[in-house]
Amino acid sequence: MTEIRVPQSRHPVPVKEPDTASAPATVARRRLRRSLLHLILAVVAALYLSPLLYMLVTSFKTPSDAGSTTPEWIPSPATLNAYRDVLGATDSPVLRWLLNSLVAASAHTLLVLVTATPAAYALARMRFRGRTVIFTAVVATLFVPPMVLLIPNFLIVNEFAWVDSLPAVIVPGAASAFGVFFLRQFFLTLPGELEEAAEIDGCNRWQIFVRVVLPLTKPALVTLGMLSFLANWNDFLWPLYVLLSPEALTLPAGLANFQSANNIHYDLLMAGAVIASVPVLLLYVVAQRWVIEGVSRSGLKG
Repeated sequence: MTEIRVPQSRHPVPVKEPDTASAPATVARRRLRRSLLHLILAVVAALYLSPLLYMLVTSFKTPSDAGSTTPEWIPSPATLNAYRDVLGATDSPVLRWLLNSLVAASAHTLLVLVTATPAAYALARMRFRGRTVIFTAVVATLFVPPMVLLIPNFLIVNEFAWVDSLPAVIVPGAASAFGVFFLRQFFLTLPGELEEAAEIDGCNRWQIFVRVVLPLTKPALVTLGMLSFLANWNDFLWPLYVLLSPEALTLPAGLANFQSANNIHYDLLMAGAVIASVPVLLLYVVAQRWVIEGVSRSGLKG
């Protein structure tokens, strides 16, 4: 058998050596781009934070300094009189409004999660006739302007004798179409093999939902809960319609009345705004990790 030899080239192939001279320049350009990006982000963050910081600074000013046309970022002298006046006002029970808002927003959030979670799971995982029609009808309600529902909701609340009470701002809107849509999209990303394995192990549909699906859905539930809490906490128009007495008002509606009574006392207005912002900021700090994970991940870690 004849051996075939491949002729080798007499001229070796030149190997391109790395250009060590351009490496420092590349690193310098990357550092420059990173520094410029950080600078842009810092400027954008400052633009967003400056109104909040000025609100906080103004709440510690005296009435004359707060009403000055020359902005001052450092109060001199700093005082807590605005907070004392806001919290001690007999005709404006801010602490009662704060408690009403906390109770209403928390109860509303719980109702949204209780109603939206099983409905979204049924529309995402269960097969039954009319499922697509029902989901389409639920999503279609998102396009109805809230102003259209003011009078019908008021008539329903009035029939239940809930006017001027917290259930009037807790129950309406608890069947959240957005919550059903949001959770359904999350449920669709969960792998069906997990439910099939649980069904083989003898779990029924309710046990699969409670023991398998809900633990994986915690980030989405926290995200929806936070959005529902903020929506109820910031609701202004509906509480003005159904809450009549000063003791029953929530914080946004109460602060509106407080503003009309103290429209030139900017230190008092800023102190009230700070009090209204603190619970929301604390909620975001606590739930930030879950919110980011709920938006970014697809249902499984790793």
